[in-house]
Amino acid sequence: MNVVDSSGWLEYFANGPNTAFFAPIIKQEEELIVPTITLFEVYRRMHILRGEEDAVDAIAHMQCNQLATLTSQIALLGADLSLKNNLPMADSIIYATAKMYDATLWTQDSDFAGLEGVKYKAKPRVKRKRKK
Repeated sequence: MNVVDSSGWLEYFANGPNTAFFAPIIKQEEELIVPTITLFEVYRRMHILRGEEDAVDAIAHMQCNQLATLTSQIALLGADLSLKNNLPMADSIIYATAKMYDATLWTQDSDFAGLEGVKYKAKPRVKRKRKK
């Protein structure tokens, strides 16, 4: 089983440099679990960057997979993982969901780098042009 965090979904929908890392996992729908908090994060960011229509389309695609709602067990495990690994709330819930489903977490979010059960690929740095 696999979980793709919000950064991975956003990279996939943007066809960014790490799309090839996430696409094979996202396309294995029978093996993919989507935490509902990921729906929130992706919808919100897509709405800001690309508008409501693209955000709704992205969520429709994500909902074709098995959804994992936030249960009390996931919430409490998330709190423990947050304390242990200094993770923000949403990250700890996504990580806890992966743990509860014995799934691999796929991400480009550096908060997860080095954690057990995580496949991490650093997001390429964007080179900015210097003003002359």
